[in-house]
Amino acid sequence: MSFTRRLFTSIAVAGALALSPLAAVAQDAKAPVVVFAAASLKNALDQIAKDWTKESGVEVKSSYAASSALAKQIEQAAPADLFISADVPWMDYVAQKDLIDPASRSDLLGNKLVLVAATDWSKGDVDLKPGVDIAGLLGDGRLAMGEVASVPAGKYGKAALEKLGVWTQVSAKVAGAENVRAALALVSRGEAPLGVVYKTDAAADKGVKIVGTFPADSHPAIVYPAAKLKSATSASADAFLKYLSSAKAKAVFEAAGFTVLAGN
Repeated sequence: MSFTRRLFTSIAVAGALALSPLAAVAQDAKAPVVVFAAASLKNALDQIAKDWTKESGVEVKSSYAASSALAKQIEQAAPADLFISADVPWMDYVAQKDLIDPASRSDLLGNKLVLVAATDWSKGDVDLKPGVDIAGLLGDGRLAMGEVASVPAGKYGKAALEKLGVWTQVSAKVAGAENVRAALALVSRGEAPLGVVYKTDAAADKGVKIVGTFPADSHPAIVYPAAKLKSATSASADAFLKYLSSAKAKAVFEAAGFTVLAGN
């Protein structure tokens, strides 16, 4: 074989190896893990990602929004490795599109639904029982909550208000927000006197206080499922998903007010 032919063959083999799946995995060993996560997870998940990156050397890039918006982005082939939804229906939506690895799916967390007010609220705690006069407490103000047709916190909130028999009185006063953190901000900034958010959101904003907790049986159980997407490209996606159920991650989630379901 001539020198020129041997050189051509060597280049061809090297090119084939570079394009092989094994080579791609090796090249992506330190590729960031891209996580699409419900907005209410931001504080806890940012801390957990920071801790994991310190241990593994692999960066985590998190995108936070309403679960509905994230599910639609995933459907449109937005690049992500993991999805953590704030409710089961939006994870089911992605699963029905055959976009997740079903074996990777688990129920990761639980939460509570609360009524919040700004810290200068002077009307005291609100007993969230059937017939509660939320409309009267609002006066001319608005009730901040996630969009009730799509945002999980909004859907939970509407269900709870319906169960308490007061939805028809407050529905015209609702200020729908694109996600639960946006609803929280409306109360924290004084733009709405009351808001319906998760317990963990209230703990993350010093500008609000909890004035009532909705009974657990007034709405569907709040469950955060997590799964790896079939389109995942990071070699570390499985490792980070597993880390979310570790004792270290559990401590961070519980400190933020979540109930950890995975591993229990």
